[in-house]
Amino acid sequence: MKTQTDEEMKEADELREHYSFDYSKAKPNRFASRFSEEAIVVVLDPDVAAVFTTSEAANQALRSLIAA
Repeated sequence: MKTQTDEEMKEADELREHYSFDYSKAKPNRFASRFSEEAIVVVLDPDVAAVFTTSEAANQALRSLIAA
């Protein structure tokens, strides 16, 4: 098993100026059909996600906040 030196690890962590991707090998998003065109994805912090475990719970709380 080869181990990386500190210099190699630092180099691997840095972003390059340009990445060349071969989009001819790209595949369609297999999860795209799960979302309607009107859906918006919002990422919750872990502490908030622990309280609002479903989208319905989050939507209900947001609607009551809007009404207030």
